Amino acid sequence: MSGHDHLSLCLCDLIRLMWSLVLPCVYLCLVLSALLLLLVLGVRAWLQMKRKARLVQDPSPTVAFFHPYCNAGGGGERVLWCALRALQNRYPDVSFVVYTGDQDVTGEQILEGARRRFNVRLPRPVRFVFLKHRLLVEDRLYPHFTLLGQSVGSICLGWEAITEFVPDVYIDSMGYAFTLPVFRFLGGCSVASYVHYPTISTDMLAVVRERNPRFNNADYISSNPFLSAIKVVYYCAFALLYGLSGSCSDVVMVNSTWTLRHILALWRAPNRTSVVYPPCDVQAFLSIPLEEEQADDKKCHSVVSVGQFRPEKDHLLQIRAFKKLLDRKGQGPGGREGVKLVLIGGCRNQEDEERVLMLRGLCQELGVADRVEFKLNISFEELKKELAQATIGLHTMWNEHFGIGVVECMAAGTVILAHKSGGPKLDIVVPHEGGQTGFLADDDDSYADAMERILSMAPTARLEVRRRARESVTRFSDQEFDASFLAAAEQLMGTLER
Repeated sequence: MSGHDHLSLCLCDLIRLMWSLVLPCVYLCLVLSALLLLLVLGVRAWLQMKRKARLVQDPSPTVAFFHPYCNAGGGGERVLWCALRALQNRYPDVSFVVYTGDQDVTGEQILEGARRRFNVRLPRPVRFVFLKHRLLVEDRLYPHFTLLGQSVGSICLGWEAITEFVPDVYIDSMGYAFTLPVFRFLGGCSVASYVHYPTISTDMLAVVRERNPRFNNADYISSNPFLSAIKVVYYCAFALLYGLSGSCSDVVMVNSTWTLRHILALWRAPNRTSVVYPPCDVQAFLSIPLEEEQADDKKCHSVVSVGQFRPEKDHLLQIRAFKKLLDRKGQGPGGREGVKLVLIGGCRNQEDEERVLMLRGLCQELGVADRVEFKLNISFEELKKELAQATIGLHTMWNEHFGIGVVECMAAGTVILAHKSGGPKLDIVVPHEGGQTGFLADDDDSYADAMERILSMAPTARLEVRRRARESVTRFSDQEFDASFLAAAEQLMGTLER
């Protein structure tokens, strides 16, 4: 036998051996795929039976909102209640459900909180489905691979929700995109999303690639090329899964131009995606008189920040910039004693409360505790009062998706100073009637510079900026939101009539 024939026989033997090993794996994969398909079909059939049993008791179609933190006091919650109010007014024969993890309160208390905090009253009651495992979406549960952990947790929480109640239409109003396949493919529901902020964005990828330390990119990772490379791979894989989940949505609503760009890049559903600016209760703030200040009107100018006490809101930057302002000479009437910082926001949980304690400690460390006030979970009327007395409205979140607090400050007549990124830059603090509507900054020094400039402006000049800002924000009213939301949801709600 020649060497060539011997080599051919060896190759044939090797191929047979490989095939003998691969073939069982192929059979196993086929069997597992078939079992998985049967499981999915079985679960879907079971959930359809639960829906039919529900329709026997109550034949009215049902729309469910997934909002595990519906009793929080943020802008996302205001979107929820205004969306419910708009749909209830338009569709009187449809029932509505809210999935929530707020087990420490009753449904009546939640609705009363919406009325007190946001001045929103629903025309009729809604049903609340209280979820027991909201802890699964808490970031503190996942010190590492937080995005993946929370997303897997949201799938589990979505499963709990759909087994408790199977709706006809499902709307994720809080950004848990991984629940969409659960309700669409297992529950057979029509699904929609209102996206406040993409779970992952191209900006986040850029931060990791450029090894830029941020609140979501720890120093020990940004300083290590190997760990940064691993995190880039992790983020890219996660972005792919996030895009596949989001693309399941029949209707996609986003809250700003910035969010639109990222969602189009990730979800790739341009024909189903539209911008629906969040509802801002500008009318309530427009009732505040807009009057020119007199030289002795304000012995103390207040700089007011409105935003939940979360790390991305960057209250640290606010306090540091305020400290720099106080350290400067000639920063405004009254010198150091002529200005104070008021931090207004909601605390969702113990982690937020601990963050407030840390911020108070920073104020003590910097020697500005006597000039900084914390106002937590205040009522809507108290918020109006604070903004009516304020000179500057302060916002510091990098890449804020929209910025309801920014709009409220502008409508109330403060001179807004916002972060030079995201929604404030692209949608809100933009020229109106050819003139300036506010100021933008992006670091300690530029914020201190802008505050110093605002406080040193003549009252007439400040009044002109305030007037233009107030006129520009009418496009973010509740009425505009209702019209845009209902137009976007019309196709979705049409499925209820089939």
